[in-house]
Amino acid sequence: MTQGRGRGWKAVPEETRRRILRLASTGLNPREIAELVGLSKSGVAGMLAPLGGVVRPEMWQPSESRLSLEERIEIQIGLELKRSCAEIGRLIGRAKSTVSREIGKHGGRDGYRPMAAHRAARDAAKRPKSTKLAGNEALRERVTADLEARWSPQQISRRLRAEFGDDDSMQVSHETIYKSLYVQARGELRRELTRCLRSGRAKRVPQGREHRRGRIADMVMISERPAEVEDRAVPGHWEGDLILGKGNKSAVGTLVERSTRYVMLLHLPDDHGAVAVREAMQEMILTLPQSLRRSITWDQGKEMTEHARFTLDTEIPVFFCDPHSPWQRGSNENTNGLLRQYMPKSTDLSQHTRSDLDAIADSLNGRPRQTLDWMTPSEKLNQVLVALTG
Repeated sequence: MTQGRGRGWKAVPEETRRRILRLASTGLNPREIAELVGLSKSGVAGMLAPLGGVVRPEMWQPSESRLSLEERIEIQIGLELKRSCAEIGRLIGRAKSTVSREIGKHGGRDGYRPMAAHRAARDAAKRPKSTKLAGNEALRERVTADLEARWSPQQISRRLRAEFGDDDSMQVSHETIYKSLYVQARGELRRELTRCLRSGRAKRVPQGREHRRGRIADMVMISERPAEVEDRAVPGHWEGDLILGKGNKSAVGTLVERSTRYVMLLHLPDDHGAVAVREAMQEMILTLPQSLRRSITWDQGKEMTEHARFTLDTEIPVFFCDPHSPWQRGSNENTNGLLRQYMPKSTDLSQHTRSDLDAIADSLNGRPRQTLDWMTPSEKLNQVLVALTG
């Protein structure tokens, strides 16, 4: 114990000491506390002075990730009872290392003062701090380049971790990237880079179409699809859809391979009717090796009314999702969301050339994906092809 706590503090029962500290944490002064616990005002003041005095809780309410004043009081009680950091940690639900750092930072076992420690933590939290990006030009340039390539902050963070596992200076959390973009006072990254983020609008708009009418003849439903498609273990099963432009007058077709998330885009410059979609899809899918041409799953859009002709020409079966069930093509729906960064719905998609679409597909296929353990779709597809030919 510190020298200032004296015999009076040690003579007070444990529960009374705990109550005094808790009352002090509510902002009560020594006189008010003394009346409640049955001690003298001077005695209570003498006990509290070396512990940091009174803290008014309205001054700072920390988040759950930070120690609360109540927890700091329990640490103090634990120290008074000669408990170890591990024991104190178990009592307050914190790691041993958290308790140890807290004690070491604020006076040690013989000088820890909960109220003073709480004030110091509050002051440290209120001070503006520059992020890791502020003082690391190489890291900042890499993050900027990846944002401009339409990578998400999480993709950037995980890729840096994979590439620079032993170099902490070239790693940064995705939270730090977001803060650098959104907090105006920081300025580590150019504010205009926010337009490169996936969510370029205020809130997500569900995808879907209103023009579905009638029923496509001879549909084979998703319930009849082979089981191997569902678990994504076998490559070569694709999900397809159209993304529409302004006024639903233009479109681009999308094909996403389920196991690798590799995307191919169908060029539909003139129209997106059934014949145009069938011809574009057939041309694109036949560029693949036979082992990657197993099936296609689509929703019940009228652009697929020539699915039987497509299957006859390519020997690739087409399966149809249930109505209003976009989750049955989850990979494709996710990819369509990513594509809206490049092709907003309010634009004329027919203006994109074949080269434009190839560049967009290359960009998406070059993004690391969490579901692929932070490999890119291109890398994953190459891995699959090597395995198939090896």
